Amino acid sequence: MPDGTIKQVGPLTGTRVWTVPGRAGRPLFVPRDDVAVLSPGDERRLCAFCQDRYLETTPEKVRLIGPDFTEVRRVPARELSDTVAEFRRFGNLFEIVSAEYWRENHGFRQPTRVVQWAQEYLADPVGRRHLQHLAAIRAAATGDTPSLEEAALDLVGGSHDVVVARRHVVDGAATDDQLASSGMLTPDEHAAYIAFTVQSLDEIARAQPNAAYVAVFQNWLRAAGASFDHLHKQLVAIDEPGPQLDHELRMLSADHALYQRAIADMAVREGLVVAATDGAVVFAGVGHRYPAFEVYSTSTANLPHEHTAQEVRAMSDLVHALHAATGPQVPTNEEWHYRPPGAPWPMPWRVVLKWRISTPAGFEGGTKIYVNTIDPWQLRERAVTQLRALRDEGRIAAGIRIGDECTPGDARLRYADDA
Repeated sequence: MPDGTIKQVGPLTGTRVWTVPGRAGRPLFVPRDDVAVLSPGDERRLCAFCQDRYLETTPEKVRLIGPDFTEVRRVPARELSDTVAEFRRFGNLFEIVSAEYWRENHGFRQPTRVVQWAQEYLADPVGRRHLQHLAAIRAAATGDTPSLEEAALDLVGGSHDVVVARRHVVDGAATDDQLASSGMLTPDEHAAYIAFTVQSLDEIARAQPNAAYVAVFQNWLRAAGASFDHLHKQLVAIDEPGPQLDHELRMLSADHALYQRAIADMAVREGLVVAATDGAVVFAGVGHRYPAFEVYSTSTANLPHEHTAQEVRAMSDLVHALHAATGPQVPTNEEWHYRPPGAPWPMPWRVVLKWRISTPAGFEGGTKIYVNTIDPWQLRERAVTQLRALRDEGRIAAGIRIGDECTPGDARLRYADDA
């Protein structure tokens, strides 16, 4: 507009967004005023996801240990502290979609191997006390009082899992605000984190045959919806893909090149390509309620677990770099999007990273026009500047091409090549 206001419409959502001049300079976060000094050992017990509080979460399904991220499955309660988990996966104590949901609405019954695991866990006195404690917490919250055997089966056999990183704060932290965000991991640590999440997605989908989709997301900091300021992702099996995916599939039915045409080609044309690897590309997103980056796989694969290890690493390196450029104090949502397994049309795997730096209020609610304080071109410039500095410092993957180093070929999406 003549005054500098930028009006955007989301190509996939139709969301209307305005960026008004003069608001982009607002700070991205407000520093905490309740910072606490850490005593020795505090860093291992700051929340229920921390290393010294393993028994406050549900029975562990799998963990990765050591510098090579060796996989260990179903660690017994009495052995939980025998090793240190770099990443661990367990069921969410308060599920979005509960085990009861699948049982009552779909007639799902746990397979023998899960029943046996629950029985083995109960047979160990330490495991039994662990499950009794968790069952009591659930009962107090829900009002339901199933038998311990029934509660145990639900606690180990749910389809809403959490993938948690080891650190709450960075190694050597002096205060509790020195948080270990995704961007504070090394590129190799983040690659293990992403690959572990991809594997978990596949395993949850296979374990819950009534699931149409597994939603994958990461809420970082309380302003973005996190219960704990401890790095973790969530994976939730659901029995429908949801209206946004349904909408995109309807668009795809008429235009299989939708993402190439409406997203990638537009980003190249408008100068919104941020960075690329050999296997993925990131754009400054258009038409988002919050400043958002869109990381697209350029693989022919559609589902995350169909990607090769190298292709998953290509996605990880860009997502990690964006988190590092964002910084640990900015609330963010990381959302994974991919083709529902039963869908008829090709769809690329993409990860959207949103900066939750504003709160939609009465104006947005009444008009459905959203005010985003940073337009896509400003967002791209901020990211490119920060990514170059991080690459020079050796904090992100060395092979990332940034800004004008990228070519139109980097934005060639191949998700429909095998269709």
